[in-house]
Amino acid sequence: MKKRVITYIDGFNLYYGLKEKGWKRYYWLDIQKLSESLIKPWQELIKVKYFTARISAGEKDTPDRIKHEMQEKQKRQTLFLEAILTLDKVSIFEGSYLPKTITCRKCGNTWFSPEEKMTDVNIATELLVDTYNNKFDTALLISGDSDLVPPMRVLKANFPEKRVIIAFPPARFSNELKSVSDGYFIIGESNLRKSVFPDQVIKNNGYILEKPKEWS
Repeated sequence: MKKRVITYIDGFNLYYGLKEKGWKRYYWLDIQKLSESLIKPWQELIKVKYFTARISAGEKDTPDRIKHEMQEKQKRQTLFLEAILTLDKVSIFEGSYLPKTITCRKCGNTWFSPEEKMTDVNIATELLVDTYNNKFDTALLISGDSDLVPPMRVLKANFPEKRVIIAFPPARFSNELKSVSDGYFIIGESNLRKSVFPDQVIKNNGYILEKPKEWS
């Protein structure tokens, strides 16, 4: 019998890792295919859990230029989320954004930088609930966020037979996560290259989702 695997994906950690590498061409990512490419032949992918937050379209006092930029990002994110929901093993878990104003101490200029909240809490919750309910043999965690170290310690202390493997996104690494895992690796470009959606993704109702031109 194959060993059961659930993948837990920290959406923004993965996104910013790709962004730091300049790999926009991999934003249109089939996360189920990616997960399948990362597991071993004796393993079976049971579920992919994707954790993110909806990008805000801006507050009333957000400058028009920034509001337009945020609205465009929101559209692209919505397209991507609709695309991954066409995959049969994927579930999305949403946190939230909090509006945050940053002021430059030198020039006095201000800008808006919404801050994502609850992703690490949602991942920890799902990871521990699935552990206690014996939903997996191995958890594949795609993240480099060291805030996930405490729940991993709890998991390993109470269920030492459960394995947690860390798949670090590109340009993301945490020695703390590495130290509490049963193994780790960095996701390579070859896995990403093989896991991109086609330019058009067709929903069950026949609606066609087009890859954003900005992600080419």
